[in-house]
Amino acid sequence: MAIQMSSELLDGCVLGLLVHDDYYGYALTQKIQESISVSESTMYPVLRRLKKNDLLTTYDQPYQGRNRRYYKITAEGKRQLSVIQQEWQDFKVGVDKMLGDETNG
Repeated sequence: MAIQMSSELLDGCVLGLLVHDDYYGYALTQKIQESISVSESTMYPVLRRLKKNDLLTTYDQPYQGRNRRYYKITAEGKRQLSVIQQEWQDFKVGVDKMLGDETNG
């Protein structure tokens, strides 16, 4: 059984990485895949949606004769990340209680 990740939580993961450094799409996907299972075809719609909602901006940089599109978190993205982080902590504590994790009880 694989636990499904909500789009808001995936948004939080993307924003959480971008708060530390800018990434181009493929590198960001690779970084996310180090921790969770997500396909490249899932990531690009997430990035487009976050950009459309002004949580990310993009810029291009040349690399070996081609352009790489980098994603950068915006001030609004940082505010949204903070909201997602708090909601995650509340959710995690509740699930840990139900699953019997005594350290969060």
